[in-house]
Amino acid sequence: MQLLKQLFTTEVGLFSAVGIGFMLGMSGFFIWLFTRNDAPQAEHNKP
Repeated sequence: MQLLKQLFTTEVGLFSAVGIGFMLGMSGFFIWLFTRNDAPQAEHNKP
């Protein structure tokens, strides 16, 4: 409990919380970016 109090009340703790949140958000974005299927669909009826 003391660690959570220090995380959200001290200046260094707030910077750490923002950094952790930023890294989690960017990792989620990169997972979404690299796993989506953005290749164009192949056309099977070309002569």
